Amino acid sequence: MPSYPIHTAATAPEEARPVLGELAKTFGVIPNIAGAMANSPALIKAFAGLFRQVHSGTFTEAEIQMLLLTNAVANSCDWAVAFHTMLALKEGLAPADVEAVRRRGIPADGRLAALSSLARKLIERRGHVSDHDVETFVDAGFHGEQVLEMLAVTAASTITNYVGTIARPPLEGFLQPHAWRA
Repeated sequence: MPSYPIHTAATAPEEARPVLGELAKTFGVIPNIAGAMANSPALIKAFAGLFRQVHSGTFTEAEIQMLLLTNAVANSCDWAVAFHTMLALKEGLAPADVEAVRRRGIPADGRLAALSSLARKLIERRGHVSDHDVETFVDAGFHGEQVLEMLAVTAASTITNYVGTIARPPLEGFLQPHAWRA
């Protein structure tokens, strides 16, 4: 299997450097997953555009983190589970709800349970969710259009999750308390 170096702003291909700079401003560091993505300027540029759109939609940041954590667990990406655990807790999600998702369960909070459940079903069923699944989501207080918006979140997380499982970036020290294994 090929090895994928974890690039910095100094070592990345020229076309990938602006994106790494944006991510460094957002997170205070260049996450190792982004350093791995930088091996493909086309991939990291596509990811950056999708990332911006995901974070400018109708979901709250806490809801986005619940979606991203659920997707990371569903895709069994160790790096992304640790990263989105940290961000979910930072966004104020209940530690018990975060832990439930990490154990492949459902949050106790009913609204988050509907969100996480539909997100997991979208991945596990490759988009083939039932009318009942969508109705449960809408009954929890979401809008039908948000099912489609959730696809953008799923696309962004799929990129991250697949890079994590292919490139296997090391877990940064600040993520070690949130380490997870599939």
